[in-house]
Formats: sequence, structure tokens, C-alpha cells
Amino acid sequence: MNNWIYLAVAILSETVATTALKASAGFTRPGPAALVVVGYGLAFYFLSLTLRTIPLGVAYAVWSGVGIVLITAAGWFMYGQKLDAAALAGIVLIVAGVLVMNLFSKTAGH
Repeated sequence: MNNWIYLAVAILSETVATTALKASAGFTRPGPAALVVVGYGLAFYFLSLTLRTIPLGVAYAVWSGVGIVLITAAGWFMYGQKLDAAALAGIVLIVAGVLVMNLFSKTAGH
């Protein structure tokens, strides 16, 4: 179970870092730029801990799928970026794919 917590921390760290990347304005703002570096460092560290027991493909699929949803939400709420119906449908399909892999695949490392 700890490895799924590590994966959640990796996802949240990457989401914070990617959101700060926009705020860093091309690394011209030191505060957000530092958050980018620290966030990505933590994300990769916790992802490496996750890979002790969760297969690489599963961990990366969950990381990227959940990350896409969280970063899209951050863009929507923090930067006013709107999504059309096709973008929302795509996000639903990504979430469905991650759920199918984790609920029904024998490779999910449960």
C-alpha cells in the first residue's frame, strides 16, 4: 500500500511542478522556478520508490493519466483555460483507461 501512497505523492509533486512551470514565465521568476525544480525532484524520487513493486508501465500510466486530469483542472481553475467537449471526452477516456488497467489487469501489481 505504501507504494501507491508514494505514487500519489509523485503525482501531486509533478502536478505542482508543472503548474509552477507556467507561473515561472520561462524561469524568469525565481520562486515558481524553484518550485519547479523541487517538485520534479520529489516527483521522480517518489516514482522511483513506487517502482519497487508496481510495474513500470502501470505506474507510468497511472502517473500520466491522473497527472493529466489534475494539471488540466489546475489550468482551468488557476489560469482560466477552458475545455471543449472533445477535450473533456478525452480526459474521461484517459481516466477510464487507468481504471480498467488497475481494476481488471493482472499486471497492475495488486
